[in-house]
Amino acid sequence: MSKTAILELDGKRYEFPIFVGSENEVAIDVEKLRALTGAITLDPGFKNSGSCKSEITYLDGEEGILRYRGYSIEDLSANSNFLEVSYLVIFGELPTAKQLKDFETDIRKYTLVNEEMKGILDGFPKHAHPMGVLSSLTSALTAFNPKVVNVESEKDMYDAVCKTMGKFLVIATWTYRKTKGYPLNYYDNTKGYVDNFMRLMFELPTEPYEIDPVIKNAIDKLFILHAEHEQNCSTSTVRMVGSSHAGLFASISAGVSALWGPLHGGANQAVLEMLEEIQNDGGDAEKYLDKAKDKNDPFRLMGFGHRVYKNFDPRARIIKKAADEVLAKLGVDDPILAIAKKLEERALEDEYFKSRSLYPNVDFYSGIIYRALGIPTEMFTVMFAIGRLPGWIAQWKEMRVNKEPIARPRQVYVGETLRSYKKMDDR
Repeated sequence: MSKTAILELDGKRYEFPIFVGSENEVAIDVEKLRALTGAITLDPGFKNSGSCKSEITYLDGEEGILRYRGYSIEDLSANSNFLEVSYLVIFGELPTAKQLKDFETDIRKYTLVNEEMKGILDGFPKHAHPMGVLSSLTSALTAFNPKVVNVESEKDMYDAVCKTMGKFLVIATWTYRKTKGYPLNYYDNTKGYVDNFMRLMFELPTEPYEIDPVIKNAIDKLFILHAEHEQNCSTSTVRMVGSSHAGLFASISAGVSALWGPLHGGANQAVLEMLEEIQNDGGDAEKYLDKAKDKNDPFRLMGFGHRVYKNFDPRARIIKKAADEVLAKLGVDDPILAIAKKLEERALEDEYFKSRSLYPNVDFYSGIIYRALGIPTEMFTVMFAIGRLPGWIAQWKEMRVNKEPIARPRQVYVGETLRSYKKMDDR
C-alpha cells in the first residue's frame, strides 16, 4: 500500500499521496489541495515547494553533492569539456565522439549574429551594465529569429538549442567589447567553443593572441561548474516564463535578468566589491574577519558559506586548484588578490568559520580568477550566464516536452476588505 500524508482541517481528514524521487527525496503531492479543501499552502520564497519533477540535476546541500544527469561534478570537471557537459545537461546522455563533433559543427552554423544587432548594441551608453545589455540583446534575438520552436519536433528543438548556444556566446562577449570600446569580434568556426570565448573577449586586431592552456582550463571548468544548479531563481524564472509558451530567447532573457541580482549571479561581483572595500580601508584582512565574527556588526563576509550547501560547496574544491594555477601562471601582483588569499587561508583554519561551515564557495574563487584575468567586475555575472546557458536551455526544453501547465502561484490576500467608494470631495 502506497504511503499518504494526512491533513486534518476543520474536522475533516484528507489524504495526499507521497512521491519519492530517485534519490529518496520525499514530497507530499498537494496538487489537489485547493480543489479538495479550499485551502492553499503558504511558502514564501518557495523554499519548501517542489515546482516540478526533473531529471536534470541532483543537489544535496547537507552532503555537498552536485550531479548532472547522475554524473558527479567531480568526474565531469576532471574528464569532460564544457560543450560535452552542455550536451549531457541538455540531451540527457554524454555524447559519443560523433555526437559531440556534430554538436559543435551544428552550433557553428548559427554563430553569425545579424549585423543589425550592432545597431541595437550601439544604442547603449558605454557605461551601461553588461547584464542589462545582455538581457536586451537576448530578447532582441527574437526579432531576428521569429519562428516558433515546434517542441514536438526533435529536429526543431535541436536546431533551437544549437542556435541559442551559438548566438548567446557572441552577444555575451560583445557586451564586454562595448564597455572597452573595442571592435567586435566574430566566431572562428575552425576553433572550439571555449577557445572562441577567449578570442571573442580578448583578441585585438593590433596583435596576435595566443590561448594559454592554464587559463583555458580554468574557464572551461568554471563554465562546467556553473552549467546547472537545480531550481534556483534564474532557472525557475526561465521555466515560469517558458510555461506561457514564450520562446527560448525570451525565456532566457528573463533568466539573465533574474541572474543579475546580487543575491544570485551577482554574488561573485559582491566578493570583489567587498575586497575593494577592505583594500580602501587599509587592507587589513584580520580586521574584517573580526567584523564578520561580531554578531552586532552588519558586515558580511561575501563568498563564504552557501545558502544551499550547509557543509561545503563541492564546486569550490574543484575551482580552488584552478584559481591557484591561474595566479601562479600569471604571477599577478595585485593587493586585492593578496587580501583574498589572506581571507581564504584564515577562514580555512579558523574554528569560528569551520564550525559554521563558512568555507570559500565557488563565487569566491571565480571572482579571484576573473580579477586575475583582467575581466571587469561588472562582467562577472555575464561570465556566469555563459556557463549557466545549457542549464537554462535544458530546463526550458524539459518543461515544454513534459507539457507542464502554465505557472500560476496562489497568494493569501491580507489587504482591505470591501470598502465603499469615496468621491473626490470626501477623500
